Amino acid sequence: MHWVHLPYVDGMKFIACLTILLLLPLLPAGIAHSQSATQQPNADATNPATNPGAVGEPIAPYDDKLLRLSEILGAVHYLRTLCGANEGNKWRDTMNAILEAEEPGPNRKARLISNFNRGYRTFSASYSDCTASAILATERYLKEGASLSTQITNRYGR
Repeated sequence: MHWVHLPYVDGMKFIACLTILLLLPLLPAGIAHSQSATQQPNADATNPATNPGAVGEPIAPYDDKLLRLSEILGAVHYLRTLCGANEGNKWRDTMNAILEAEEPGPNRKARLISNFNRGYRTFSASYSDCTASAILATERYLKEGASLSTQITNRYGR
């Protein structure tokens, strides 16, 4: 799976405390390293998109939360850029930090990247200008992302 090449635009400042809340819990490496792996029982074993444990690849018990967080990071990457936040690759770099910390197998990595790209594409298809609803969506996603990252690190982190 390859990253989709996305444009970058300079822009407007936003609520820094929510950004910090989202990023701080993601920095420690090794969220999943001490966790035992399980496979999803009813997933199609031949389809890596529905079964990240295919080909004997371990998955983490918090993968559903991490997949959602990946989608949120993609959406925030698009929306913050659209609304003029001058953050460069901040959200993509956060996603890369998660991938480095998790050290996922190829199928799991593909799912995480796919969710990031889906978050980005969903909002790029809906918003071409920074509107009040785009700003509201960004605020809600930052809050949800902070909550998810806290839940993951509090329960499964070291």
